[in-house]
Amino acid sequence: MSRFLLITADSAFEQKVRLATAGGLPGEVLSVKPELLGQPEDLLDLVAVQQPEVLVLGPGMAVDGALRLATVVDVRFPNVSMVLVTPDESGVALQAMRAGVRDVVDPTSDIPTVRLLLERACHAFASRHRVDSVEAAPKKEHGLVVGVFSPKGGVGKTTIATNIAVGLGKLAPMGVVIVDLDLQFGDVASNLYLEPEYSVLDAVSASASQDTMILKAFLTPHPSGIYALCASSNPADADSITAAQLEVLIKQLAGEFAYVILDTGPGLTEHSLAALEQSTDAVWVTGMDVPSVRGLRSGLDVLGKLDLFPETRHVVLNFADSKTGLSVQDIEATLGAPVDVSIPRSRALSLATNRGVPLLQEDVRDPATKNLRGLVERFDPQWRARAQRKLHRRVVI
Repeated sequence: MSRFLLITADSAFEQKVRLATAGGLPGEVLSVKPELLGQPEDLLDLVAVQQPEVLVLGPGMAVDGALRLATVVDVRFPNVSMVLVTPDESGVALQAMRAGVRDVVDPTSDIPTVRLLLERACHAFASRHRVDSVEAAPKKEHGLVVGVFSPKGGVGKTTIATNIAVGLGKLAPMGVVIVDLDLQFGDVASNLYLEPEYSVLDAVSASASQDTMILKAFLTPHPSGIYALCASSNPADADSITAAQLEVLIKQLAGEFAYVILDTGPGLTEHSLAALEQSTDAVWVTGMDVPSVRGLRSGLDVLGKLDLFPETRHVVLNFADSKTGLSVQDIEATLGAPVDVSIPRSRALSLATNRGVPLLQEDVRDPATKNLRGLVERFDPQWRARAQRKLHRRVVI
């Protein structure tokens, strides 16, 4: 049996792989020329006999042929980690991941890069087999899923969601992901000044739903130390995403991240309801105007009848202004629930949103910054442990 199975006609790359594995990756490397594998069944037989941890396809193989082989291997031997070796070409990485390939590497990569990639593939193989171990590791605790909701649009929901994500990123660096579930017209990408290569549509694909490593490849890193999964730039893609797919996606992310922030679209769509069912915390956002307050009251009434309230909820009053003619008491009486956090109307907050740099990313001195931090604090386990009886306290504008 060989730990690494290499299909290539490139002797220089074969030597590079052997040097890479000799530098700290034990296990035999078996190299086979592509012309010796006339049919896909020949490769399947070889994999069955050798039982490799890592299958390296190329260089020297036609990309289309390598991807077809990868698809077949992924079905028959789902535990094998596959690596495609090909020059960087537009669209190849996405096609490869959909075919079950874990990584794509350029044949000109240096030996340390190849070693790192092979080591990562071996770790992935080991993690897939860990569940079969006699002494299985204890089940990983799922992170908090914070859904941000509002029946009405235009209440600053995405601004709230992105600031929560960035704020939590300081508590748990690289442990936060924000997902844009306003699938038609989401603004998470613009609010974070990102140009994502992938979207939610890619993240709910069959390959991503079966392999968390592939799913993570579709996330976009943000300078603040969080990840983002943005909505597609094509509104029509929303019709291709089902509520069931979103449920699987959210569960996957909650198993990998300490915090999953869901920025939902306006209204009570099937996508929003799916997000609500998976949320451990629900942040309800309303503006300080009669239509948005009444809209939230109607939405809460409907959800109460459907018994869809998460254990913990937080009501956020955005654009708070004492000169609007409404008081906090008026809003609470209409909602039938206390307002937990008020975010004052703020020029600095509007400027930050337009720049694509959340207020909490730069810690701008502003009343809105203080109150946003107070909202973020509500998801800190230490705060929750000592403030259970103070979860809902009347705010002052």
